[in-house]
Amino acid sequence: MIWPATLLGAVIGLAVASIPGALLGGLLGQVLDRRLRLQSWAALRERLLPGAAQRDEWLLFVLLGRLAKSGGRVLPAHIQQARSEMQRLGLKAEEQRQAIAAFARGKTGRDSLRGPLQRQQARAEMLLRACWRMAWVDGQVDAAERELLNLWGKWLGVSTAAQAQFSDAYAPPRGPLVSTASNAYQRALNLLNVTADAEPAQIKQAYRRLLSRHHPDKLAGSGATPESVREATEHTRELHQAYDLIRQRHGFR
Repeated sequence: MIWPATLLGAVIGLAVASIPGALLGGLLGQVLDRRLRLQSWAALRERLLPGAAQRDEWLLFVLLGRLAKSGGRVLPAHIQQARSEMQRLGLKAEEQRQAIAAFARGKTGRDSLRGPLQRQQARAEMLLRACWRMAWVDGQVDAAERELLNLWGKWLGVSTAAQAQFSDAYAPPRGPLVSTASNAYQRALNLLNVTADAEPAQIKQAYRRLLSRHHPDKLAGSGATPESVREATEHTRELHQAYDLIRQRHGFR
């Protein structure tokens, strides 16, 4: 942990008034560090540089980008889920462009998130629910995703019990798709309406057709209820899972 204002105060004080100045500068800097919760140089830059501060309204998409990249590779399902969140929030074209830029920035992992999150405790549930939806979009939450979510929950002041409730709300239902490998594969084939001997081109075509038909973006502007959007999002996630399983079994990209 680095106390940037403490170090800067000590250095400036040393230059101005030797050792007594360094002690006084360090003491004043420590007060500033504690009051502003500055624990890194990045946090100090957020306070001092106008362009470095995180715009709170796009913080959600920075978080989603960080989550999507935490496993090493951003999947199409992650991108679709980010678009679903834009739809859920009713973002217009320019707002969507800014959200996409925030998502891309989140993938770099360069942003210091502790300060921005601590300022967003009033929106904690909304942020974490969206993050759990993203984490579960590929059907599982890996260790890196869970570690991030637990850390963000701590900074947002959310209890472990509440985090478990958010996770359970978006975990895929237990059923035949995950009961055994053979049952999962057969259900995936049924979901895409293809046979085990189908060619890769046929499987891809069936997947894209169903994805286009059932994607929640299709509900945009139709006055659909939140429940309908959620059902469409769930069905889209099942299609992603089914296609990934079949693709891996058949060995094509």
